[in-house]
Amino acid sequence: MIGSACGLSIRRQCDLLGVHRSGVYYVPAPVSQRELDLRWRLDRIYTAHPEFGVRRMVLALGDQGWSVNPKCVRRLLRAMGLEAVYPKPRLSLPGPRAGQFPYLLRGLAITRPHQVWAADITYIAMAEGWAYLVAILEWFSRYVLAWELSVTRDRDFCVRAWEHAVTVSGCRPQIMNTDQGAEFCSMEWTQAVSGRGTQISQDGRGRCLDNVMVERLWRTVKHEHVYLHDYATVPALRRGLHGFFPFYNDRRWHQGLANRTPWEVLNSYPKDEPEGGQ
Repeated sequence: MIGSACGLSIRRQCDLLGVHRSGVYYVPAPVSQRELDLRWRLDRIYTAHPEFGVRRMVLALGDQGWSVNPKCVRRLLRAMGLEAVYPKPRLSLPGPRAGQFPYLLRGLAITRPHQVWAADITYIAMAEGWAYLVAILEWFSRYVLAWELSVTRDRDFCVRAWEHAVTVSGCRPQIMNTDQGAEFCSMEWTQAVSGRGTQISQDGRGRCLDNVMVERLWRTVKHEHVYLHDYATVPALRRGLHGFFPFYNDRRWHQGLANRTPWEVLNSYPKDEPEGGQ
């Protein structure tokens, strides 16, 4: 947006936009190989033990021969968007804020496809960087309706995944469940979902069971595919996921689905009216 082509000085452009000049000239420091290695290890530890906080992450790294300051681990976990989960209820609730919605799945019997969808973002560490993966999951069948990959945690790639899921399924859910991440509390996301007539449900921060289906999906994606291929770049990861998700949906049996595939379960029920999961 700011540059020399428009004929105005950088100072004048910054004044008009209310932007400090230091931000224009700032060049991010390159990420060291040590930090990339640490992110890779933290991602694997978290996938196996999402209940680990900073202290146990430090101990787990120590078992692998890495001596890391807790402040460094905390900073990296925050940058990766990783937060320890816990099964106990929260005793103090935050006050209302924009984009926060109640959790609607407690006590709800989910008995048919497209009654509930879920969305979540996971971090994937690679040899030459990292990426964020968002998926839209049909809860009843565990079918992955859509997914998107991005190098930043922006809102647009989540909205694109939502719109793609609605398009390919020809339906919209009665309820969309997510966590309280900034992307899912954003105006862009909430308007896109509620604009389809879908109720928004958000689980409590750090609650490990509220969005359990997507958490199981991430473990499967990483342990059965990503970690086995050890992708170095985002394009390579994208190509790999384009092959994995059709296998997951169409050919991977699930014990929780009576050894059927998500595709079999999804298509064993008549589809509700177009654009309607009710």
